[in-house]
Amino acid sequence: MPIETIQHWIDLYGYAALFFGLVFGVVGLPVPDESMLALFGYLVSTGRFHFALTYAIASLGSLTGITLSYWIGRSGGYRLIHKCGPRFHLTEERLQKVHGWFDRIGKWALTVGYFIPGVRHFTALVAGASELQYPVFAVFAYSGGLIWSLTFISLGYYLGETWSQDFHVGYRIPLAIGATVLFAGIALFLYVKRKRS
Repeated sequence: MPIETIQHWIDLYGYAALFFGLVFGVVGLPVPDESMLALFGYLVSTGRFHFALTYAIASLGSLTGITLSYWIGRSGGYRLIHKCGPRFHLTEERLQKVHGWFDRIGKWALTVGYFIPGVRHFTALVAGASELQYPVFAVFAYSGGLIWSLTFISLGYYLGETWSQDFHVGYRIPLAIGATVLFAGIALFLYVKRKRS
């Protein structure tokens, strides 16, 4: 979906475009989630939108989307993916890849997966289909959604007017830093847990 379409939606619907765009995007429809968040970040920098409200609505949209994906997976989402998935680029091959990743790093895939395009759409489906308990799912998935929303809104805010030109190159820097910090935190947590046991 072109970013011009997103801009048109924002002109018409404001915060509602952000909320529903992220719900549909996180579920797996072809909505440019990161670009939408960065654009809102830029519009916050111009004074058109309020930062706290933008972040709250973005977080709510992303958490709603990931929760819907979880419950779809929990209620037989695999059958739905086999039937309708290819229309939305949700292929069996991708699903199996994420399933293997989920088996290796477990619940942390829900947090880290937000930052990997094509993965966040599947992690919640796999978690639901694996019957991961909802409270555990919520802790890991929601923390990922909160960090992800803040990262891209902030990126758009600090890139300012040049966000659309710089975004596709510039976003790799904070993502690399964020991923490094996240993985370091996971490694430290696992190390401390192992030492205690």
